[in-house]
Amino acid sequence: METGKVDVLLGLQWGDEGKGKVVDVLTPNYDVIARFQGGPNAGHTLEFEGEKYVLRSIPSGIFQGGKTNIIGNGVVLAPDLFMAEAKELEKSGHPLTKRLKISKKAHLIMPTHRLLDAAYEARKGKNKVGTTGKGIGPTYTDKISRTGLRVGDIFDNFEQKYQQHKARHEEMLKDLGYTDYDITDVEKTWMEGIEYLRQFEIVDSEHVINKVLRDGKTVLCEGAQGTMLDVDFGSYPFVTSSNTICAGACSGLGIGPNKVGEVYGIMKAYCTRVGAGPFPTELFDETGSRLRDIGHEYGAVTGRERRCGWIDLVALRYAIMINGVTQLIMMKSDVLDGFDTIKACVAYRKDGVETRDFPFDIEHGIEPVYTELPGWEKDMTKITREDQFPKEFKDYIEFLEAELETPIKIVSVGPDREQTIVRN
Repeated sequence: METGKVDVLLGLQWGDEGKGKVVDVLTPNYDVIARFQGGPNAGHTLEFEGEKYVLRSIPSGIFQGGKTNIIGNGVVLAPDLFMAEAKELEKSGHPLTKRLKISKKAHLIMPTHRLLDAAYEARKGKNKVGTTGKGIGPTYTDKISRTGLRVGDIFDNFEQKYQQHKARHEEMLKDLGYTDYDITDVEKTWMEGIEYLRQFEIVDSEHVINKVLRDGKTVLCEGAQGTMLDVDFGSYPFVTSSNTICAGACSGLGIGPNKVGEVYGIMKAYCTRVGAGPFPTELFDETGSRLRDIGHEYGAVTGRERRCGWIDLVALRYAIMINGVTQLIMMKSDVLDGFDTIKACVAYRKDGVETRDFPFDIEHGIEPVYTELPGWEKDMTKITREDQFPKEFKDYIEFLEAELETPIKIVSVGPDREQTIVRN
């Protein structure tokens, strides 16, 4: 029997690659947009028609009418933050309750999860991971230890379940010596968020998605963060708490791997990272500051400065391999418009030995090996067609495609949805 296909769109670096804009651009080609992992610690920024929107938990297809959007079982959801995000979107005229379904199996981020997040980070001292403090890690910990609270629980004796989980967390906080807190106001808003959730269609999302596929329709799966933050394959322990890679779409939505079609891998024309952890191509000089300022490299949710550096092809080759990427999408190409020289890391050197393979440990003794290419030094933000690209930019694309052995199908030359060029 012929069925519909699932295409997956995910970040290939340390997150913040611009996934939200691309989902919005691709949405017209799909019937369903589904988020498969992560929580409100990551934001997708979209700009169109003179407005800017930041999405944290809601899929980026929400702006296109007639599309179904699904928050899958692999997501962790904070009811209070979800409510604030949703109400902001509703004010701009987007009818969320008609467009959005939420999985019963998605886990709930409790107020005490945020306290645990802070307590664990404080305990680590100088070895802290640099979490956003949104309670993501402790929520996934509860999920894996089979002690979590899920969206579907709000319909069955919820108050008792909540109090049991809260009491357990408070015992843990006491053991950690973290006792000076008051969550009264936060808890009140959180409970309002639970009531707000009840307005939405809460579903067994795995059945919904597989029925859509049996009907021959198409699904776009949207990931959060990036491949190098994957809990298994990223720069552990400086990672997020979920599987950000393509396989996470299968477990985070309940779809078989044989249903996956295209895998879109998103990267920047350079590289950024937020929070602690190794970053081989990080620039600590004026060039790094220039990339940050031109690219407006500040967290969409946290406002934190992003660390900036040249593109890392060793990490990208690795990300392409483990995700099975079929098409590359390059964002923020215009940020490099004013540079006379562009660098790309093609290998790592450690103890005098060069490697093109991504190693177990990138935290100690890694020296990037760079290839230099001429910059284009032209403003590309007004370009609308591929044949208008400067020769040096075409050469940069060809160099990247040869190194990564994967075609770059879409190029972004600005933040607006119109500044997106599909290559022939």
